[in-house]
Amino acid sequence: MTTTDTTLVIGATGTTGSHTTARLTAAGHHVKAAGRQGRPVPGAQAVRFDWYDPTTHTAALDGVDRVYLIPPLGDPDPAAVMLPFLRQARTTGVRRAVLLSSSAIPEGGPAVGMVHRALPDLFEQWAVLRPSWFMQNFTGAHAHALDIRDHGIIRTATEGGRVGFVDAEDIAAVAVHALTDEQAPNTDLVLTGPEALSHDDIAAIITDVTGRRVTHRRLSHEQMRDRLAAQIPVEFASMLADMDRAIAAGAEDRVTDDVRRLTGRPPRTFRTHLERATGV
Repeated sequence: MTTTDTTLVIGATGTTGSHTTARLTAAGHHVKAAGRQGRPVPGAQAVRFDWYDPTTHTAALDGVDRVYLIPPLGDPDPAAVMLPFLRQARTTGVRRAVLLSSSAIPEGGPAVGMVHRALPDLFEQWAVLRPSWFMQNFTGAHAHALDIRDHGIIRTATEGGRVGFVDAEDIAAVAVHALTDEQAPNTDLVLTGPEALSHDDIAAIITDVTGRRVTHRRLSHEQMRDRLAAQIPVEFASMLADMDRAIAAGAEDRVTDDVRRLTGRPPRTFRTHLERATGV
């Protein structure tokens, strides 16, 4: 990638999009920072973009040759809006697409898994990032973080299942390589931190680092689904509760070397992330 190429970052003010935009602009790359409000982003060209408003798509794609794709949040069928956009992107000159998916969703699986399946047929240069669960879920504006701050509790249906939690900054570092390296990965990349931790482990580390007691409250699958359904559509709530059940069964108990291999440095530990986030 040269500094004259232009990357469209969809969700440029979000958890991974903001870090990806900052890394690209710091390296001198031209970025169109897309969001529903088109809010200014330092070093980037702000552009309004709404997955559900096709009238915003043409201007966002103007002059773009690669795109970082954040699916519409909470949509159980994102392919319905993403695939028409990606076909338009291909016709307007986009050569490379990097999609943010999830380690819990395989190619052809539910939700964004159908976009994953379609991507190689749409673009010769592509990558699908499949990160594990974000460390930022415990320190940002996620429901877990709010429960920790307000009640000292993490509620899940994961039982003692372990997860290779990953820092969003490490995801962004991989995204930049996938967008800018001379050769695109042309594969999916499962991104994890350096260790697999249970939510009991997470609670213990938060307690140790912050000095405030935090506990993991184990819910049943049904309790978790109903709790989520009070805030999000029931279909999406059921899918998230199913993911917790899969974690309990060991589906996310793994670590990979993809962050180190793509970036040349090891991924951050949860303790390191927590210390940075809390200023301890």
